[in-house]
Amino acid sequence: MENTLEFEGPATAQACSENLSAVEDAIYVIGGKWKLKIIIVLQDKGNIRFNDLQRNIPGISARVLSNELKDLELNGFVKRVVHAEQTPVIVEYISTDYSRTLKPVIIALSQWGKTHKRKIKEDF
Repeated sequence: MENTLEFEGPATAQACSENLSAVEDAIYVIGGKWKLKIIIVLQDKGNIRFNDLQRNIPGISARVLSNELKDLELNGFVKRVVHAEQTPVIVEYISTDYSRTLKPVIIALSQWGKTHKRKIKEDF
């Protein structure tokens, strides 16, 4: 089994550098302890209010959740919907169509994580 990644185009130093840069960009946007957890919950639950979202992600503080939601909104993964016509005003968060393009990536990471956990348990 060959141990190389297959990318578009020939394997050149420039292509390698571009691929590394693309991976760095992806990890920068969705990396960290909380962002993927937030995206997964939003995709699973649909429209969800802040406190419900916080309850679904054990250990996240309100301040961190607020900051992560702002980052995710800036990058197009989350939409903040304000229902000002209601009293009290209701704010909901929803995943965007763009966010749902991560689904195959999340599934692949989940499958790899399960395989890795089994491998580690077998090795010890």
